[in-house]
Amino acid sequence: MAHSKTRDDVFEVVRKNILEVLPDLSPGMVSIDKSMSDLGANSVDRMEVVTQSMEDLDLKIPLMSFAAVTNIEGLVGVLFENLR
Repeated sequence: MAHSKTRDDVFEVVRKNILEVLPDLSPGMVSIDKSMSDLGANSVDRMEVVTQSMEDLDLKIPLMSFAAVTNIEGLVGVLFENLR
């Protein structure tokens, strides 16, 4: 079955989870070209965003798939590619 989510939809899921994990951020601070580290996320925060985003998108992806991800755009890319 084909998915109907776009990259923008996946970014919105990730953005929502970043704002839940880092509630002190203003929504305007979260852009696709930033890294979660830039936004003040530690490794536990980043893992929480990844796992919650996978859950929201009903995905099961090996965590090693995210090892080379350096920014939010990379995270969105891995999640989006696995929707197919």
